[in-house]
Amino acid sequence: MLFLLLQLHIPIPEFSKLTESLNKHAEIVHDLALHFGHHNDEFAEPARFDVNDKRSKLHAIKGKDREQKKEWGVKSFHNGQSTKMPRSERVASLQANSSGKFVGNLKDKKYPRLSEEIILDVRWLPLLDYLSTFGIKESHFLQMYERHMSSFQMTVCVAQERLEYLMSVGVKHRDIRKILLRQPQILEYTLENNLKSHVAFLTGLGIPNSRIGQIIAAVPSLFSYSVENSLKPTVRYLVEEVGINEKDLGKVIQLSPQILVQRIDISWNTRYMFLSKELGAPKDSIVKMVKKHPQLLHYSIDDGLLPRINFLRSIGMKNADILKVLTSLTQVLSLSLEENLKPKYLYLVNELHNEVHSLTKYPTYLSLSLDQRIRPRHRFLVSLKKAPKGPFPLGSLVPTDESFCQNWAKTSLDTYLAFRQRLLLKKFAEKYERKM
Repeated sequence: MLFLLLQLHIPIPEFSKLTESLNKHAEIVHDLALHFGHHNDEFAEPARFDVNDKRSKLHAIKGKDREQKKEWGVKSFHNGQSTKMPRSERVASLQANSSGKFVGNLKDKKYPRLSEEIILDVRWLPLLDYLSTFGIKESHFLQMYERHMSSFQMTVCVAQERLEYLMSVGVKHRDIRKILLRQPQILEYTLENNLKSHVAFLTGLGIPNSRIGQIIAAVPSLFSYSVENSLKPTVRYLVEEVGINEKDLGKVIQLSPQILVQRIDISWNTRYMFLSKELGAPKDSIVKMVKKHPQLLHYSIDDGLLPRINFLRSIGMKNADILKVLTSLTQVLSLSLEENLKPKYLYLVNELHNEVHSLTKYPTYLSLSLDQRIRPRHRFLVSLKKAPKGPFPLGSLVPTDESFCQNWAKTSLDTYLAFRQRLLLKKFAEKYERKM
């Protein structure tokens, strides 16, 4: 070093000042590198976020973070201790620092609302760009962040692995957005110990591969339940306590996947006791209802089951008749009173001239569309003068269009479809005129 000073003609006292100045600058550069240097971790550092306060504290947190950034020259962010970095990392950190303003402008430009609402880590940008390909917008990202912030800390490769697996088992591309909004933590579930094990569980219940994706889209929260401690006990309860045959489990779950993630013991017992007391329904009848329409276990008693039972009573049906209808066509309990059940009943008695007891023989009538099936077929037979005198035969409403034309109307299918189209257009015009 002394030889170098002599060559450069630098006096010894001046060299001491130069050395001291370089050391100070080295400390500042070192702390800059520690603060802005990249991490090799798979996950980004989680931002501070209180899920209880949700978005109300986001701006306060963002302001606090900016204040901390002003203190970059005081301490290292690694527990406040000074540590030495290899030369290659110091160079990379300084390069990252020099382009920090560009990266900050990039995230603000690409996701301005998100940057305004939360402390948007630039390391999340590749993941956000990838998830955007599924139709996820900034408002959706905010929902995901509030529901499960740490899901943003996944790398693109990890997220892609999870989502591509879901699509490989039948989840539609268009359903990924819905799944992530409802269950963003699905990005964190491991492939082998979670996703694949749950899919294997569904397959073991007899659910065909073609329906696996639909079930996942319907209840993505399925993956948050333990197969051994939650899902299998639910299935055992359905078999041992409710009385569903094992061979029927796959069908029941396809009809209502939510049955796997609810407190099945409470749902079953409350509805079993209600139907037993209200209608005198035996257990085997209620089991038949659950097999045909397991959504029954989700319906509210006060707002769903009871009002519809009371409606059937109000039109003259006895408990025994109501039980026959519900056992045969349990989905009656899901139909709207004002838009479905009442209009069909009025058409039954006023236009078809049938008594209410005919519903016990043809409960399917209540599930048919008034505009698409009941009214067109009735009016078509009347126009052909083939409608019998007296009560209109409800049996003519049940078969397919082809069978109806062949066995009842004795005409071509095209003739009937053209008549139905004219009737629908006329009804639409009348409805439009009333609105005007």
